[in-house]
Amino acid sequence: MRMLLNIKIPHHKFNAAVRDGSVAAKMNAIVEASKPEAVYYTEQHGRRSAILVVDLADPSAIPALVEPWFLLFEADVEIRTVMTPEDLKRGGLDELGKKWS
Repeated sequence: MRMLLNIKIPHHKFNAAVRDGSVAAKMNAIVEASKPEAVYYTEQHGRRSAILVVDLADPSAIPALVEPWFLLFEADVEIRTVMTPEDLKRGGLDELGKKWS
């Protein structure tokens, strides 16, 4: 199951990691453990943010994805299930439309 993680990182924790020189190691460790298909760093509402796309075989893997962000940065993490165009095609929208119309 493909998931999009939308992570918003508080300034104080990230700034402290920048100042003590640990930010790169922490970010790299989280990303390497997550094995994302894609990762992007951006700003959201004035806060540092990361967006990761990961493919999970089992929902029990969710804690391993989110806890590092919570524990190391006290980040807010939103999780959304996402689909590729191929996933959407396999979703059977035409049949569902006929069934529920």
